[in-house]
Amino acid sequence: QVQLVESGGGLVQAGGSLRLSCAASGPIFSWNPMGWYRKAPGKQRELVARIFSGGSTYYVDSVGGRFTISRDNAKNTVYLQMNSLKLEDTAVYYCKCTVGPMEYWGQGTQVTVSS
Repeated sequence: QVQLVESGGGLVQAGGSLRLSCAASGPIFSWNPMGWYRKAPGKQRELVARIFSGGSTYYVDSVGGRFTISRDNAKNTVYLQMNSLKLEDTAVYYCKCTVGPMEYWGQGTQVTVSS
């Protein structure tokens, strides 16, 4: 059973930075894609960034150039470095791991950006 635990959320002023972490346990390997999603109040959950085997990455346009996804395979941890945060980045951020046909989600971590 794969388990994901996010951490690193909090309150930050606009223009500031945060780094989210997602620690994975269970049968997960370096080639399993992992990603960060977010859900803002009144909006649907959306993909923020994904990282694939070999280290290739994808970002939604709204965070490109500001966010960086990375992973430490030795620690089974994926990170999301968020810089130049904007008010509209406020959301609950979730980590997701894809193992074959299965998708596993963490419990989420709140990120609040204030003016």
